[in-house]
Amino acid sequence: MSAEPIRVLLVDDQVLFRAGIRMLVDSQPDLTVVGEAADGREAVAAVGSTRPDVVLMDIRMPVMDGLAATAEILRNADPPRVVMLTTFDLDEAAARAIRGGASGFLLKDAEPEFLLAAIRTVHAGSAVIAASATRDLFAHFAVPTAPPVPREFDDLTSREKEIFALAAQGLSNAEIAEREYLSEATVKTHVSRILGKLGLRDRVQLVVFAFAHGLATAAD
Repeated sequence: MSAEPIRVLLVDDQVLFRAGIRMLVDSQPDLTVVGEAADGREAVAAVGSTRPDVVLMDIRMPVMDGLAATAEILRNADPPRVVMLTTFDLDEAAARAIRGGASGFLLKDAEPEFLLAAIRTVHAGSAVIAASATRDLFAHFAVPTAPPVPREFDDLTSREKEIFALAAQGLSNAEIAEREYLSEATVKTHVSRILGKLGLRDRVQLVVFAFAHGLATAAD
């Protein structure tokens, strides 16, 4: 028996944009659009009525913007993954949304295949959406004085700290595996343990954590 398709909610105040994304998403056998909303207030209601797995959320909308809507949605006991849609690759609003719990961001002019892959990736729990771009975003808005590193970071093993540093640079599991001469499965296990020890939900929050505590280093 085939798995249930990934349920997607589209939130954007532009009708034509939503129509285009709906056609793209619904063309995939493993994805389905379960609802649409034209503003943040509608989005909050739609999440409750349609129970999506992934929400594609525009940032700038009337009535309630995407930031406020995302914050309200993520207060639910079992919230969907939220991916912010933005026109600008360095958008302070997107940075604030990700700090608040969104799983990443996409540019509105992203290639169709990238958007589809991002939905699947987020649903799988990896949350690796334009990781290098997310890193650039937080580098752009990083605070000059970082707070102390939480004690939990010292609980990481030396190997886990190495993996943490590479993941914070935006490297994928495959890239880390190649660099560290490990299997992808082993890297995935390390990343899962790191997230668990630090109380982080996904790779995007790992990048946020690294920048917030002055642990992010430039890629080699």
